[in-house]
Amino acid sequence: MKRAVVVICDGLRADMVTPALTPNLCRIAAAARTFTRHRSVFPSTTRTTSASLATGCLPGRHGLDGNCVALDEGRGLTVMSAGPPEFRDRLRKATGRTLRVPTLAEWLENDGGCIVYSNVSAGAAYFQDPDGHGWMYHRQGSFAPGLRKLPAGEGLAVSHDAAGDAAMTTRFIADALGGRKPRLAVLWQCEPDHTQHARPLGSPDHKAAIAAADVNAGRVADAVAGAADGDDVLLIVASDHGHETVERIVRLETLLVGAGLKDGEDSTEVVVASNGFGANLYVADAARGRLGAICRFLEGRDEIEGVYAGDALADLGHRTDTALAIAVTARRSDADNEFGWPGMSVAFDNPLATDSVVGCGQHGGLGPFEQNPFLIIRGGAFKAGRTDAASSAIDVAPTIMAHLGLPFAGLDGKPLLVA
Repeated sequence: MKRAVVVICDGLRADMVTPALTPNLCRIAAAARTFTRHRSVFPSTTRTTSASLATGCLPGRHGLDGNCVALDEGRGLTVMSAGPPEFRDRLRKATGRTLRVPTLAEWLENDGGCIVYSNVSAGAAYFQDPDGHGWMYHRQGSFAPGLRKLPAGEGLAVSHDAAGDAAMTTRFIADALGGRKPRLAVLWQCEPDHTQHARPLGSPDHKAAIAAADVNAGRVADAVAGAADGDDVLLIVASDHGHETVERIVRLETLLVGAGLKDGEDSTEVVVASNGFGANLYVADAARGRLGAICRFLEGRDEIEGVYAGDALADLGHRTDTALAIAVTARRSDADNEFGWPGMSVAFDNPLATDSVVGCGQHGGLGPFEQNPFLIIRGGAFKAGRTDAASSAIDVAPTIMAHLGLPFAGLDGKPLLVA
């Protein structure tokens, strides 16, 4: 039988996959296909990229705009984090659905099934399978098919750190690889992303987090090789995005209010959903006449590097017929941080999160290092070696589907070439 196993080292940028930092990943790569021009989506956030990995579609198709989004629940546009466990139900209630397109779990519901073990935010985990077509294991709530909540003894009780990733990996290997062996098994670690948000890139704590994620990836790769039992297993080891360093933090709401383009810090006619180094601006119908002035104002600010609206927003992979009207990216440079890792950027303040810390890691924009996750594929018909063929997060799902013999027409991504 053909199967697929996916391991995600959250937030690990490709230039940090080195023999010194990640010996296990390098060992896996030596017998696998490495994609050196792999890219994330925009914004380069875990929740959005999780949905893109699960669906093979850009955010405009699957409908999850960022780590934070704006919904109208009857009180005007309100920014909320997509991370809490309850967000999935709030999105369904406000819009009538979760994601707008099927996930791999839905495709495989009656064809061998899907099991996901995840230690990132509940939102990022649940949008691998938001409608309960497979098995979902997460520390804030685990579910059987049909979104039947599993009792505590059957769920995943781990800490949100490297130790939790290690414990989760042990159970994943025993259950998904050595036990049930679904057609698709996904292991999504919180490290090194979790530590990178709180420690400088290249610091001792950061290197320890990378090392821990690397060990877990190696354990899974070895288990796949040892428990294949004649199955044709496609092993994908990757990250969802990279990180750069926060240089300073600005609050877009305050700037817009000061320019007379937003009625107040908490007004609902123009709202800002921060995604770290990028932000999405949602504009109510009554305020659409301000769009031109808002774009011109933002284009003139030193803190802003890119302003995207209309066709430019569509080119980033977003729809142009919703309340999401403008996306911005922050001013950045290739300057080194204190430990010699390049990439410094302004971050946009997010009152719903504490993950932007000056001197530490962040993502969510278009910087070359945050937009350069790694991708290694072993097994199937993939030949060992490095390729500079372009690849993206949206290509992972169709690559898996092609390996499993499932139809993949109509997705934004494409199956990656094996040779």
